[in-house]
Amino acid sequence: MKVKVLAALAGIALLVQQYMIWFYAPVAQSGPVQKIFYLHLPNSWWALVSFFVVFVFSILYIFNRNPVFDRVAGAAAELGVLFATLALVTGSVWARAEWGHWWVWDPKLTTALIMWYVYAGYLVLRSTPMGRDRKALVCAVLGIVAFLDVPLVFFAAKLWGSAHPDGLARQGSGMAARMWYTVFAGLVSFGFMWCAMLLVRVRQLAHQARLEALLIWDEE
Repeated sequence: MKVKVLAALAGIALLVQQYMIWFYAPVAQSGPVQKIFYLHLPNSWWALVSFFVVFVFSILYIFNRNPVFDRVAGAAAELGVLFATLALVTGSVWARAEWGHWWVWDPKLTTALIMWYVYAGYLVLRSTPMGRDRKALVCAVLGIVAFLDVPLVFFAAKLWGSAHPDGLARQGSGMAARMWYTVFAGLVSFGFMWCAMLLVRVRQLAHQARLEALLIWDEE
């Protein structure tokens, strides 16, 4: 029931967000292409939230060895890679229109790409043929270590400067109030969607674990 409610809220919120993007938020100086920002930013933020969840539940697994914690970490990593991929793609489209290049090797974009590769490797590790408990422990360690890059992505613009705008700097951003309301609507709508997808994926992983246990029992 919780998943259905979250999915319904996500659907409604996403429709509201689309209305706000195209009919409520004013057109920026760069033109309609700027509106991809309202998809790029929520994808970026919820990717970072996903990796933070991986970090937290990896720590919990190391101390408790509860397989539920491992499943939550795995599901969050999958969502994180998905949202990070969408953030990189939408960001490239936006960069092409704004800067004339699909990609520039500045600190924020470089650390974001490294983050994507690290967590993609994490997912590859989760699919390797290894003992379940041992694999969960190794993945938990990697889930903790991999998080070291996430704060670098978040604060890269402040630490090293960047062609990419600083997501924390509201003052002086040149964004009108209606733009910020649209940004917040996107964060909320993507949040509902993220929660629903996470719960569904955790349930799927739980069912998969039960089926694997039954197959092992049948073989014995």
